[in-house]
Amino acid sequence: MRISCFVLSACASILCVACDDKASAPAEPRAKLNSGEAPSEAPPGMAWIPGGEFQMGSDDPGGYKMARPTNEGPIHTVYVDGFWMDTTEVTNAEFRKFVDATGFKTVAETPFKQEDYPSAPPEALVPAGYVFYQPEAPVDIQRVRHDAWWRFTPGASWQHPQGPGSNIDGKDDFPVVCITHPDAVAYAKWAGKRLPTEAEWEFAARGGLEQQTYIWGDELMPDGKFLANFWQGGFPNIDSGDDGFKGLAPVKSFPPNPFGLYDMAGNVWEIVNDLYNKDYYLNSQRDNPKGPKSSPGRSGDPNNPDAEGSGEFPERVIRGGSYVCSEEYCTGYRPAARMTTDDITASNHTGFRCVMDAGPAK
Repeated sequence: MRISCFVLSACASILCVACDDKASAPAEPRAKLNSGEAPSEAPPGMAWIPGGEFQMGSDDPGGYKMARPTNEGPIHTVYVDGFWMDTTEVTNAEFRKFVDATGFKTVAETPFKQEDYPSAPPEALVPAGYVFYQPEAPVDIQRVRHDAWWRFTPGASWQHPQGPGSNIDGKDDFPVVCITHPDAVAYAKWAGKRLPTEAEWEFAARGGLEQQTYIWGDELMPDGKFLANFWQGGFPNIDSGDDGFKGLAPVKSFPPNPFGLYDMAGNVWEIVNDLYNKDYYLNSQRDNPKGPKSSPGRSGDPNNPDAEGSGEFPERVIRGGSYVCSEEYCTGYRPAARMTTDDITASNHTGFRCVMDAGPAK
């Protein structure tokens, strides 16, 4: 995909403009980072995120061509303490170690009980996940529901992300997918970590930049270089793979952000710990916000095409976009973009990464 020589610098870039005497444009706006070094040696596979104050959210969807998102604002000031964060999304190899050690079964591998979900039809209670596929006939994304390119697939799971017959052989360094919030929490506890809050995730993704459209700046493709794994071509029918990949990419396929984090844009959506409420930013805490105490369920997300208003399954925030995000449909690879998933729905474009509170390396 987009293995480029574009180098992300932790320092703001200085741009020269042509005028009578050469003047320098202002440096890129920077968040107020906490001073001081990491409190200890980095735990394996993690980077220190210093914490600080930043402007969270966005009032600009950054080229979103569908209905304008209404859940990214207002922009508000947030402070987060420093923490450690996985430099990559959790991979298949890492998740397999957890499963081998514990015998854990993910939600997608477990039948649901009718008594727990009395309104669900029997065919929805089997072990299954949602699998993305490319329709053969052209699709009008302005009029057609998302189920024109997503299939409820019995047998789809982290080990079989395309459904029965598929596998992850040779893909140890790919992000694990078909993961739900309960699965991610179980892994994090086993690893001695936790899931990030939404505020921690956005602070880390921005890498010290303030209110830039993308994690690397305001231009989607600086110098024509791809810096994230997202969809190119006519969505959802044609994935040209101009960025070097059709579908998922191995972790670390693109340059890290200034904090040393890979794939904070594109590749797979990442589950955070916060429940979702589209209006939470109106009264979010300033210091270390942890999200709303409850979620209205599917009726709460105007961008969820499955928003039927049942409120039956509380929703969680997912961040960062995925390989199926497209300029034509969903620019979820922006650091301010917010989408949701519920605790029982696994899909093959959703994974996670973990964080750890400041303290001695384990």
